[in-house]
Amino acid sequence: MTPITEVEGRRLALSNLDKVLYPESGYTKAEVVHYYAVVADAMLPHLRDRPVSFLRYPDGVESQRFFSKNPPPGTPAWVKTARVPRSEDERAEQVLVQDLPTLVWAANLVVEFHVHQWRAGAPAVADRLVLDLDPGPPATVVECCAAALWLRERLTAEGLHVYAKTSGSKGLHLSVPLEPTPSAEVSAYAKALAREAERELPALVVHRMAKALRPGKVFVDHSQNAAAKTTAAPYTLRARPLPTVSAPVDWAEVEACRDPAELVFLADDVTARLSRDGDLFAPLSDPGLARPLPRHPDAAP
Repeated sequence: MTPITEVEGRRLALSNLDKVLYPESGYTKAEVVHYYAVVADAMLPHLRDRPVSFLRYPDGVESQRFFSKNPPPGTPAWVKTARVPRSEDERAEQVLVQDLPTLVWAANLVVEFHVHQWRAGAPAVADRLVLDLDPGPPATVVECCAAALWLRERLTAEGLHVYAKTSGSKGLHLSVPLEPTPSAEVSAYAKALAREAERELPALVVHRMAKALRPGKVFVDHSQNAAAKTTAAPYTLRARPLPTVSAPVDWAEVEACRDPAELVFLADDVTARLSRDGDLFAPLSDPGLARPLPRHPDAAP
């Protein structure tokens, strides 16, 4: 029998809770759902009002994975959605994860959470800039940290506040709170900044995705600022061999990193970090820290 639980007045059917989703560690679906319930207070501000795309892996990380933008069949009527027109469907909608019941409902689907850099009601008007630092082997997150420190110094010199988190995979994500700005302008700035980083750090950074350019270097992926793109949300579990998390880190950890293992955080690590440090990404939700997008001389109009 499928157990029914009540979360803040909403009745939820939680299925197959003993299913092992991460065979390498034995981490089960029950543990996944529990993890999201525990981190909800920290995670929800980074999801709220942002249309969500799901990367689903219902049978575990070693089975089929697929992206889902539309609300899945059986979505409860109380789950809020937002209109996100797409070229193939002007009436398309996506889920909004506004509260704990919705978060637990989505966790029961077994998903990674990916969000836009803009909020519902203001599509294609970003309030965050994001840079995804992706290492090309044999480079690792250690090289990403070196690139991140250069980018932080460059952005801080413009009066911006910069926050870092692990991708939960191999690299780092940098996020910057902005006053609302058209996504196209943020994309142009981010691309110009990535090209500048490549000029200044030619042995370390590339700004293009071409595989032939990437071995041993850090790809500064600026493209996720495009209005249609999404990035792994803070605190989402990733569909990796182990239950790794896209976890906020402080700059002292970035500066000190000499071994990739130092910036690998599993679900249990993250709950302990939250108990100790709180949400290191909380300042992103402080409107007082948002700044205007600077001008970059190389940004296309």
